[in-house]
Amino acid sequence: MSKQNIQIAPELAVSEWFNTAKPLTLEALRGKVVFLHSFQLLCPGCVAESLPQVRRIERLFTNSDLQVIGLHTVFEHHAAMTPVTLKAFIHEYRITSPVGVDRADGTSDIPVTMRRYGLRGTPSSVLIGRDGTILHQAFGVEDDMAVGARIAMALAQPVSDATDEAVAGGCEDGRCAVSPDAA
Repeated sequence: MSKQNIQIAPELAVSEWFNTAKPLTLEALRGKVVFLHSFQLLCPGCVAESLPQVRRIERLFTNSDLQVIGLHTVFEHHAAMTPVTLKAFIHEYRITSPVGVDRADGTSDIPVTMRRYGLRGTPSSVLIGRDGTILHQAFGVEDDMAVGARIAMALAQPVSDATDEAVAGGCEDGRCAVSPDAA
C-alpha cells in the first residue's frame, strides 16, 4: 500500500487567552480531539452562522473529550477588534469555550496561526485528531451533519501506536509518512 502523508497541526500562537485559567497548547491536548474555530467579531458569517454552530457542537459533545477552542484571527479592521472589544463580545455572546487571540508579529497583517494553517479567512475550522494530526480543515461554515459526523468519527478513533511513534520521532516540516499497514 502507498504511504499517506499525515500533517501535524502547527502549534497555536496566542497573545492572550479568555475563558481558561491557563494558556492551552495542542501538545498538552494530545489524546483529545480538538475543534479549532477561527473567527472575527466583525465577521457577519461568524456571528450569524459559525458561532451558533459552535454552540451546537459544544452542546452535542458536552460529555466527550472534545476540546473546542476559539481563535480570534484578526486580519482586517485591526484597530476595532482589540482584546478589550473581544472580551465584551465573548461576554455578550455567552461564549464559554477557551478563546485565544491569534498573535500578530508585525511582519504581516495576517496573524501567525492563520499563516501557519494557511487559513483563507473567517470563519474557518480545523479538526485535530487525538494524535495531533489535522483530520479536516474548512473555510466557511459546513453543514452541521457533516461536522458532527467528522467529530464523532474522530472521537471514536483511539490514538494509533504507529502515529504516536511518527509524531514522537519528529517529522520534517510538520509532515510524517506513516504506512496505513502500521496503523
